[in-house]
This record gives sequence, C-alpha cells and structure tokens, in this order.
Amino acid sequence: MPAAVRGGSQVQAKPRAKAPPKSATRPRSKPPGAPPARARGAQEPAGGPPPKLILAAAAGLLTLALVVVLATGHRGEKIASAIQTGVDGKFGQAGFRLRAVQVQGASAMAMPDIVKAAGVYKDEPLLGLDLAALRQRVETVGWVREARVVRLLPDTLVISVVQRRQLAVWQHDGKSAVIDEHGLTIPEADPARFAALPLVVGVGAAEAAPKILPLIAQRPKLVGRMDALVRVDDRRWDLRMKDGSLIQLPAVGEEEALMQLEQLDQRSRILDLGFERIDLRNPDVVAVRPREPAPPGRLPAAGV
Repeated sequence: MPAAVRGGSQVQAKPRAKAPPKSATRPRSKPPGAPPARARGAQEPAGGPPPKLILAAAAGLLTLALVVVLATGHRGEKIASAIQTGVDGKFGQAGFRLRAVQVQGASAMAMPDIVKAAGVYKDEPLLGLDLAALRQRVETVGWVREARVVRLLPDTLVISVVQRRQLAVWQHDGKSAVIDEHGLTIPEADPARFAALPLVVGVGAAEAAPKILPLIAQRPKLVGRMDALVRVDDRRWDLRMKDGSLIQLPAVGEEEALMQLEQLDQRSRILDLGFERIDLRNPDVVAVRPREPAPPGRLPAAGV
C-alpha cells in the first residue's frame, strides 16, 4: 500500500525484510535544575481548590476526629478540637460563612432577645455551628416555647420559634410581670407595654389565672367594667370593678356563679345601675349590697 513520506511525493514502497526488534532506549536524563514536565493540554489551577474538594477533605478530617476520640477517649479531645478548627477553616474557604440570621415566628419585642441568646457572629463558619446547643440557648428565652434551627447554605441561619402567648400581668409584692397561658412569667417582657392585658393580683394568681380568664373573656360586658382579679387566700377570686365595686366568686363553681351574675343583670341591669358588692360565694343565695347614694353636690363615681 502507498505510504506517505515526509517532504516528498507519494511513491510505491518496496517490500523489505523485517528488522529485529529494537531494544528499549533509556530516556535522556534531564539537566540539573530543569523544571518538571507538564502533561500536554494541562492547565494551571486557578483560584484554589474547588468547594467539593474542600468539603471532601473536611469530611475526612471529621471522620479522623471521631476515630481519634473513640480510640483514645478524653485524651483525644485536644486532638479532635484541633482537627475541628481545621474543618471550620476548610468550610470557611468554601464560602460557607454566616452572613445573615432569619428569625421566624417571633414578635418585634422578642426578636432582639432571641438573637442575643443565639450567640452567633458574622463570618462564623456556618457548618461548624452546634445547632442543638444553639436551639437550647434560644429556648431559654422567656418569650420562646420551642425553637427549631436550620442552616440555609451558603450563608444563612434560620431560627424558627413558637412564641408563648401573653395572658395577663401579674402583680405581687409590689412587682409586676407578664405571664403566659400556663401562668409562667416571661422575664424579658416589660409589663408597662402590656397595659391592655388583664391584671391579676396576689399570691397564686399567676397559676390560677389560666383557668378563670377564659371564663371572664366570654363575657365582654363584664370585661369592660373590670379593673383586676384579686386572688383571695389562694382559694378564690374577687373581681374588682373600675368604679370600686366588688364581685365575690366562690372557691369552686366559678362558671356557675358567673352565669348567675348574667341572669341577675338580664333581670335588673345590675351592672349598669351600679352596686357596692355582689356576693356569689353561696350558690343558693345571691347577696347584693346596693351602692350608697352620693352626697348632694357630688357626682357619682365613673361607670355608675
């Protein structure tokens, strides 16, 4: 067959005897100081190793740390800590650093306390955060009933909370505190900012409030005239009205007593006309003390 010859035209090749196989030639030695050869078509890496390679290396370091701790017990904690520092650095090189914190489910008043309790800072390695410990810190905040913390790669931390509902302001021993629907105080809440909440007063009032307040809330006419609920001997309630009058509830059967009061008001409009005291402690007898008439020249109390 025709063969191509460099530098010349094509000619018919003559058959010739097979030559004996040539012995392998040794590669020529490179002169001293010569740079190493590069593979043809290879390119210089640019911008450092890719993130996938960094994550693979970090995973390897974490595995090594676990093996060291299991093998050496507490003696390996220092080694594992050093390895963790290296892992955080690798994560940081990959670009996974904290840039933003999103708080979901919290009010504007609760948000600063939640972020403070989280204890994170900008440019912290995101994948190095202990999410379980962070969630526990957030749940120590009085506003928070429960929390969930997740990473949103590459640079965001999401804190989702279920906030405790503010039920009332509790006043005792000259101090005031906001309580939740279970009667627990919310230390971070400023009572002065919750003037619209009902006021409960006395020893045991915080624990007993979650039971009585829903019954009162079902009666808007009574709510509009009530100033505070006062706990008496940690057994029963007195309803102190805005005009200074008093409604005494029994220790048991509070809902039945409030129904008696509604029936009395429907018959005689007692809440509109005014009274000094209504005693509902005896389920068989409703005792009403009328308000004394105002002296001549004086206006009656507000709300009468």
